[in-house]
Amino acid sequence: MKALVLEEYNKFVLKEVEKPRIQPDEVLVRIRACSICGSDVHGMDGSTGRRIPPVIMGHEAAGIIEQVGQNVEGWKEGDRVTFDSTLYCGECEFCKRGEVNLCDNRRVFGVSCGEYRFNGAFAEYAAVNQRILYKLPEEVSFLQAAMIEPLSIAVHAVRVSNIAQDQDVAVVGTGMIGLLLVQVLAAKGCRKLIAVDVDDDKLALAKRFGATHIVNSKGDAVKEILDITQGRGLDASFEAVGIEVTGNIAIKSLRKGGTAVLVGNLSAMESLPVQAIVTRQLSVLGSCASAGEYDECIQLIAEKKVDVEAFVSASAPLDEGAEWFKRLYAKEPGLMKVILLP
Repeated sequence: MKALVLEEYNKFVLKEVEKPRIQPDEVLVRIRACSICGSDVHGMDGSTGRRIPPVIMGHEAAGIIEQVGQNVEGWKEGDRVTFDSTLYCGECEFCKRGEVNLCDNRRVFGVSCGEYRFNGAFAEYAAVNQRILYKLPEEVSFLQAAMIEPLSIAVHAVRVSNIAQDQDVAVVGTGMIGLLLVQVLAAKGCRKLIAVDVDDDKLALAKRFGATHIVNSKGDAVKEILDITQGRGLDASFEAVGIEVTGNIAIKSLRKGGTAVLVGNLSAMESLPVQAIVTRQLSVLGSCASAGEYDECIQLIAEKKVDVEAFVSASAPLDEGAEWFKRLYAKEPGLMKVILLP
């Protein structure tokens, strides 16, 4: 089969490799679409230590089952599927509690690190364990399905927050995950949904996706949020950047007893308002990846409550993958998601 292989750091080669041989509990998926994740772009130069060559990247994918292992139940050739980006063991303490994202033995598609090499889906075929398969309805395209993994991060963060309808919330940072959070929260039915960013174009998108208010954080974002909530503060906030400034906005904007969910992860946040966290009895939660929210994501897309195609800048054949990686790595203006079509 053909695969896009990272042979050296910053060097991709489209080449013939051996088709995966499936295990008894696996299916062989003919990949129809696989999205380039930001972690792939960050990892291609070796800076993360998570893409040690040679490796086939790609973990946001969908396709059609072409072969079924002898122990597989409930799946057949021809089924349209997507699959989780991580394979969990199903046996550890965390898996048994349903916290599969925290699995002691989890492996991520397309990752090559010191502990393991797990080739991914920038290829014509991938072997996928039946445990992480999800069926796609006809109304969800393969291109849309290649966006389910990032959507699942937003859905998981909202689940972690345990917010209720008719609450006041904010999303701090309106990159792709932030904008997906806005859409998921809008679908949930928030009373006031505030989007915060320094980029007016991104804020305009947030408004289009359901934000009731927008705040440019070049000003005093905390004061503006408190004004919008009549001085009360937010029931919950979602920090989707991962830097200290936005972390502080998310926490300082909360009402007493409010909850901040930290989703972004770019740098250390060494100066957070610990005294306010204690004296105002705030909850500060981390949200890591997703834990089985794919069915909910599929439903949100199928019911057109979330528009994932709005983030797709281009779709291209696999043989153009190296060039698209270069453009994403160079941070070409206006370029968001690129989906490769093996």
